[in-house]
Amino acid sequence: MTYVDGFVLPIPKKNVDAYRRMSRKAGKVWIEHGALDYKECVGEDLNIKGMLSFTKGTKVKPGETIIFAFITYKSRAHRDRVNKKVMADPRMDSPPENMPFDPKRMMYGGFKAIVDLVAEPK
Repeated sequence: MTYVDGFVLPIPKKNVDAYRRMSRKAGKVWIEHGALDYKECVGEDLNIKGMLSFTKGTKVKPGETIIFAFITYKSRAHRDRVNKKVMADPRMDSPPENMPFDPKRMMYGGFKAIVDLVAEPK
C-alpha cells in the first residue's frame, strides 16, 4: 500500500498565484527525488451542508481559501528517504521572502493507505 503526506492550509485568495509558483517548484523537487505523485489543490466547493467544512475546521478568515495538498510514496520508508533528499536539496534551502501563507496554520500528517484503487484506462 502507498503512503501519503497530506496538507491543509488556509491562504489569502490574493496569494494563490504566488503559492502555485512556489509549490510548482517544490513539486518538481519532490518528483525528482522519487515521490510518485504531487498534487496541490485550491478550494472550490468548500461549504457542504451538514458537514464540517474545511473553512470552519481551519477557521478561515474573510478573503481566504483552502489549499489541500498531498504527496504519494511507495511506503513510509520511501517517504522518509525522499524527504531526506528533498530537505538536503539546495533549492529547498530558504522559503520565499514573502511566504504566501502562514505555515503555523498549516495542518500536516503522514497517512498509510488502507484502500488504494486506481481506475483502469478505458
